[in-house]
Amino acid sequence: MADPSVYRRLVGILLYLNFTRTDVTFAVNHLTQFMQAPSEANWTTATHVVKYLRGTISHGLTYTAGGSALSIQAYCDADWAKCPITRKSVSGYCILIGSSLVSWKSKKQTTISKSSAEAEYRSATSTVCELKWITYILQDIKQPCLLPLPLGCDNKSAIHIIENPIFHERTKHIELDYHLIRDHYKSGFIKPYHVPFKSQLADLFTKSLPAPLMFSLLSKMNFGSLHSS
Repeated sequence: MADPSVYRRLVGILLYLNFTRTDVTFAVNHLTQFMQAPSEANWTTATHVVKYLRGTISHGLTYTAGGSALSIQAYCDADWAKCPITRKSVSGYCILIGSSLVSWKSKKQTTISKSSAEAEYRSATSTVCELKWITYILQDIKQPCLLPLPLGCDNKSAIHIIENPIFHERTKHIELDYHLIRDHYKSGFIKPYHVPFKSQLADLFTKSLPAPLMFSLLSKMNFGSLHSS
């Protein structure tokens, strides 16, 4: 682009909208990777996001009241070797209290994972760190939550690594800080379980999805047209 500052300003606006527009989180995260030297193709992608937002201007998150004990549900996912240049994977997670979305993220991993299971394992660890932070806040306001917290993952090998404390060939190269998830599993803080692909809400934050599947997953997060609610 002749003037990269125009691209940077637009992506900055999209980052602000990302605080409530869960549906564009993955796209906006992708666009932020080209802030230094954006191309015309990057600009075109950014304008497509703007056109989508203009067509769904009435969409947003809704929140409903729940019971006395808070039910927390988390989902984590990773798209292995997503970046064609660095071969780094993309992590994504979302956390719901009751049926309401309270936290979500899409981010490129800082290191290269040797397998899809390893990428998912790293994503799960990031999710657990966010879960700990949320439970600390709930404790401060005297709100109980039910333990263990369910953690949905669509990779059975990653779940096995979490539940298996043996330090074997497949995991010994992974940084030690990622293994804290095993301690949280052992202490009863989380309970990982396998979730089918079409029910994996965190898929929204790791890859582009067909529109029908995307809107189906968004509806499960209480995201949709505010005019029809």
